[in-house]
Amino acid sequence: MTVHEIAAGAACGTEVGQGDARYEALRRGFNQRFIATPDYVSVVSSTGEAVAALNKYLASHRSDADLHRRITVRSGGHCYENFVCGDDVGVILDLAQMDRAYLDQEMGAYCVESGANNWHVATHLYAPFGVALPGGSCYSVGAGGHVAGGGYGLLSRQHGLTVDYLYAVEVVVVRDGQHAEVVIARRDAPEQELRDLWWAHTGGGGGNFGIVTRYWFKGLPKPPSEVLLHAVAWPWDDLKDHPDRFKSLVRNYGLFFEYENTPELPLSLRRDYSDMFTLLKLNQRANGKIGLITQLDATRPDSVERLDAFLEWLTQDLGVEPTPLDRRMGEHAPMGGLDVPTRLPWLTATQTLNGSGDNQCGKYKSAYMTRGFTEPQLDALFTHLSGNGYSNPQALLQVDSYGAAINLPDSADTAVYQRSSVLKLQYQTYWSWQKDSNDDGVADHQDAGIDPSIAAPHLRWIREFYRDVYKDTGGVPVLSPTATPAGEKSAPVTDGCYINYPDTDLDDPEWNRSGQPSHRLYYGDNYARLQAVKDYWDPRNVFRHAQSIRPVTR
Repeated sequence: MTVHEIAAGAACGTEVGQGDARYEALRRGFNQRFIATPDYVSVVSSTGEAVAALNKYLASHRSDADLHRRITVRSGGHCYENFVCGDDVGVILDLAQMDRAYLDQEMGAYCVESGANNWHVATHLYAPFGVALPGGSCYSVGAGGHVAGGGYGLLSRQHGLTVDYLYAVEVVVVRDGQHAEVVIARRDAPEQELRDLWWAHTGGGGGNFGIVTRYWFKGLPKPPSEVLLHAVAWPWDDLKDHPDRFKSLVRNYGLFFEYENTPELPLSLRRDYSDMFTLLKLNQRANGKIGLITQLDATRPDSVERLDAFLEWLTQDLGVEPTPLDRRMGEHAPMGGLDVPTRLPWLTATQTLNGSGDNQCGKYKSAYMTRGFTEPQLDALFTHLSGNGYSNPQALLQVDSYGAAINLPDSADTAVYQRSSVLKLQYQTYWSWQKDSNDDGVADHQDAGIDPSIAAPHLRWIREFYRDVYKDTGGVPVLSPTATPAGEKSAPVTDGCYINYPDTDLDDPEWNRSGQPSHRLYYGDNYARLQAVKDYWDPRNVFRHAQSIRPVTR
C-alpha cells in the first residue's frame, strides 16, 4: 500500500490562539449557534502542514482520556451542528487556504482541494475546461464536507451527485492511533482497503475517517451553455384562509416528481425533465409569500414549453396569480426580475443563485421522499407554516426536486444510500441574538449562552413541525423497506435523512420514537461497511463527533 511520507518537523501552519485578533472569527463557522473555545486554530495551506498539525495534536494526546478535547476539520465552515465548533473542541484544523481547483495531468483528473468553495470550483473548472461539478448553489460551502457527504446541486437531476464522479481522495489518517500518514485512495486501487476508503468518501460524511485534503474527479459533465431561470411567488394572504389552495400546490408538486416518466402524467408532461431542477420555498407565513425557483436547460428548443406545462400542472387548482419573488427566502436573495423566464449563461445563472444568507443562528432538519406528500403531511405543513403561534420570515421548508440521474446508481455503489427518492427536504429556521441579556450594551453569542429564551421558540417550532409531519412514523422520516412486492408501493413515503444536514435530535428519544437511530436514517444498509472502514483507518476514533461513524471495536 502506497503511503506518502511527510518529513518530520514540517511546519504546522499558522496557529491562532486566544488573544490573537483573528481568534474570534476563526473559532466559529457559518452557524453562529455554535462557537468553540479551542486551544488554537491551525490554519494550514498544504497536506504537509496538515500532517504536521495532526502529529502535534497526537503527540500531546497520547492516552484515550486526552482525546476528550477533540481535533476537528473545517473547510467552508457550514456544519449545521456542533461537530466542528463544539464545546469539547481542542484544535480546529482550518483548510480554507487549500482552495485550488485544476486539471492534474499526472492523475488524469480534475483536482479540487478541500478548502475550495462551490463558487471557486465552478469558475475554475468551467472557464478553462468547460466542465462542472454538480454541486450546491450556496457559494461559500467548502468542498471538503460537501463532497464527502454526497453533495448535490441544480445539475444533479441531469448529471448525478458530486460523488458519482469521484475518482480519488487524499486523506491524512491515523491507522496506528498515534501517527499521521497520507494515503491516496482510488476507486481502482489494487488494495481493497484503499477502495473501501474511497467508497467511504462517496457519502459517508465528513469528520469520520481523517483529514480530506484533495479530491480528484473524472468524467465531469459539461453544463448547458445557457439555462432558463425562473422565480415566482404566491402571497400568503391568498392562502392562509384557503388551506385547499396551499395543499393543492404542494400536492401537485410532489406528484409531478412521483409520476415523472409514467402514464400518470398527462401527455403534455411525458417528456424528459431531467434537466429541470426546482426549489419550492414553503416559508412561514411571516415571510408574506411562498416561492418557486426553477432552472432548465435553455439549449433545448422545448424548454419554455416544458416550463409552461410544468407550471400549469403545479397551479391547476391554485387560483392565485403568481407575483415576483421579491424577498429573501432561506439562503436565496430576492429574485424580483425573474418572474419572466430569463435565458442566462449557465455560469451567470449559477452566480445569480449563489447565496449563503446572513451570519445567524440556525437549526436544520432533512428528509428524503420516495413519493409525494400524504394528506396528513399536507395538513401538518399548512398548520405549522400558517399558524399564529410562531412568526419568523426566515423559517421555511425547502423542497428540492430530486431523482432522475441521481437514482441511476445502486444504493451500495456509493456510501449515499438513498437512490430512489424523488424529493429532498430541508427544514430551516434562522434567528439572531437580538437581546442584550447580560446588560453589556450589545447583542452577541454571550447573550445566547445565558438566555435560552433566545433560541427556544425557534427550536420548539422546527422540532414540533418535523415531529408532526412524520407523526405516523415516530416523528422522523423513516427508511422505506428494502423489499417491496412488485407492483406495490411501500407504506412510508420517506427514505431517511441527509448527513450533510445533520440533526442531533434524531438521537433524542423525545423527538425520534421510530426505533431507527440516526446512523440508520443517514446510511441505511451501508452503515456496517462504513464501520469496517472506520475500524481499519481510524481504530482509535480520533476523528469523531456526536453522529460520527463508530468503530466496531470501541
